[in-house]
Amino acid sequence: MTSAKNAPVCVLGTGLIGGSLLRAAAAAGYDGWGYNRSAAGAQAARADGFDVTEDLTTTLRRAAETDALIVVAVPMPAVGHILSAIATFAPGCTLTDVVSVKEPVAAAVHAHGLADRYVGGHPMAGTAESGWAATDPELFRDAVWAIGVDEGTHAESWSRVVRLALDCGAVVVPVVAAEHDRAVARISHLPHVLAEALAAAGAAGGELALGLAAGSFRDGTRVAGTAPDLVRAICEPNSAALLEVLEETLRVLGSARDSLRAEQSLADLVATGHDARKRYESARRWEITDVRPGASNWLEDLRAAGKRGGVITRLG
Repeated sequence: MTSAKNAPVCVLGTGLIGGSLLRAAAAAGYDGWGYNRSAAGAQAARADGFDVTEDLTTTLRRAAETDALIVVAVPMPAVGHILSAIATFAPGCTLTDVVSVKEPVAAAVHAHGLADRYVGGHPMAGTAESGWAATDPELFRDAVWAIGVDEGTHAESWSRVVRLALDCGAVVVPVVAAEHDRAVARISHLPHVLAEALAAAGAAGGELALGLAAGSFRDGTRVAGTAPDLVRAICEPNSAALLEVLEETLRVLGSARDSLRAEQSLADLVATGHDARKRYESARRWEITDVRPGASNWLEDLRAAGKRGGVITRLG
């Protein structure tokens, strides 16, 4: 475990993900503090004993003075403002984020001149709840945490971000930004869209339909309980990749509709979906152990290993 003395962490945005990260880091022995735009959110964190303030400038000056690892944990629409402040008050700090898309964040980081010590990140964890009250230090336990291995990533910064993720209880998947965004469009952003559509279809059936709804409707619409503004902030910045997979899904549904109309059969869709679910259930992680950060071709080797399902569970 990394000691607090050597690894201060500054979290900008203490909602569900950022706040849970601050809690998890503290539990792992890190010296951590944070910023939250909402006074009520900052006060709630302080009431639980965490050092969170609404003063972004002071928070970042402290990060600069202590060489803290800065974690950007705000929705994509607020990222530009946060990066501008970092560029002014803490440009030399190692920087990561937990935003659900990576290419738009990376572009903004480059635009603000902060790319040298930036490592993209995205923990694949969350609930339909939001705000400090929903935070949980165990949120990342055994979760996957995508961490960038894009061209130009520095080994020291990368190792520092990976160690934080591991100390929070996650396993790390190395991935480049563009491939990450295409993947999460399928397994995170599309499910949000389908959940919203399913919830709307159920409600359109009136009180009888909602009164009969049980497990499949509940599970299929779970993420539709997420605050609408947050869903938009998650999905809309990844619009190109989401549009591509949404078009693909509409073609699949169109074929199922045509088959049901002509033959009263959903056989193809059900068989394909069942096989895909079984493939997901049987997928097994394997540990990446033979790549040393900073070695020759280390980024390329990690990128290839991540695409084959490899994960990192410890740093040498």
